[in-house]
Amino acid sequence: MKYTRLIGTKDILPGETFPWVALQNILRDVSARFGYHEIITPLIETTNLFIHSVGDVTDIVSKEMYSFKDKSERDITLKPEGTSSVVRAYLENHLTDLSKPVKLYYIDRFFRYEKPQKGRYREFYQYGAECFGSDSPAVDAEVIQLAFHLLLSMGMKDLILQLNSIGCPSCRPRYREQLVAFLKLHENELCSECKLRAATNPLRVLDCKKESCQAVLAGVPITTNHLCRDCAQHFNTLQELLTALGLPFQCNSRLVRGFDYYNRTVFEISSIFLGSQSALLGGGRYDDLVEMLGGSPTPAVGFAMGLERAMMIIQESNSMAFVEPSTTLWIANFGGITLTESLSIANQIRQAGIRVEVDLEGKGIKKSLESALKRGIPYLLIIGEDELKNRLFTLKDLQKKDQQSLTLQEIIGTIQNSQMNSL
Repeated sequence: MKYTRLIGTKDILPGETFPWVALQNILRDVSARFGYHEIITPLIETTNLFIHSVGDVTDIVSKEMYSFKDKSERDITLKPEGTSSVVRAYLENHLTDLSKPVKLYYIDRFFRYEKPQKGRYREFYQYGAECFGSDSPAVDAEVIQLAFHLLLSMGMKDLILQLNSIGCPSCRPRYREQLVAFLKLHENELCSECKLRAATNPLRVLDCKKESCQAVLAGVPITTNHLCRDCAQHFNTLQELLTALGLPFQCNSRLVRGFDYYNRTVFEISSIFLGSQSALLGGGRYDDLVEMLGGSPTPAVGFAMGLERAMMIIQESNSMAFVEPSTTLWIANFGGITLTESLSIANQIRQAGIRVEVDLEGKGIKKSLESALKRGIPYLLIIGEDELKNRLFTLKDLQKKDQQSLTLQEIIGTIQNSQMNSL
């Protein structure tokens, strides 16, 4: 029987893994510059965690979660997003006791049963940053600054930041009333999904991409016209800070996020390379989520970025060159004691930081030379019985097409000097 990968999943093959590692190193480096610390949470969580935090009428919970019962009849879900798990870990492990703000980031794997499309899979990787403990708009500005810095560090250009405020529990109910009334007037013009959303989660209608709904939404009440004084001041200050930081933005009154826990600031950063599916990362404030999950009132803000989409843009735009270090030295031998000694000598050379491969079948010089040339390995080391007896080994430079008889330490020095000169 022939087995194939499941739809919506992807094998990352040799030759492709190094760019992924390099990208993750960039994410870790930039995060550390902003004072963020990595957190790793389990792949599975209790289903109720996401129902309670993300919202039971959101698309993720109602349509896209991979949920099942384990052998103890517990309701378990493969993580569809990161913020809920980070908040759970923040509370359970008493990170609440740390000095505020608490800055955390993750690089993790998630699962959603949605239609695969360009740069989007059912099993996918995300980077996310979460900052707990301050409701200052300066925190929002720095989180957005972190997002920009990450993308610019990947070589991306011409980024578009869209910004909105969806208010707080004090002012959102008034906006919700006007939005529901507006949607009711245009009910017959909405798609079937938005007719349901209008009754259960009306803000989500603003995010609909269907043409019929887009036409209706051209006249929808504007969120920022219905903010309370505190939310309006928060949003105005955030815009002033972003301007002072030189971060260009567009206010988009119809921008919302897909999770129920968001309040006040919401934002997305887009790339022209993604076409209609342009959002590269998005996030916002979730000041009530920590309390919703059993903690004390704790303001928080964060964002998440899909790594498949980021990698796709990097590759298509050639914004970064990922060059994987290759093997430097191939050791030829003739089997028997020469193979045994080759393994020992290779270990000593590796300890000096040099990448080495050994002919593990002891096929001699001709086969080893073919292997080294085929793989683009610049040096060939020959270990025979005479070499072992004299402790002088033949080192062939396959690029310069010359050779020397050297001690082991001279071989190490020669290769290290060559590597230094090539930098």
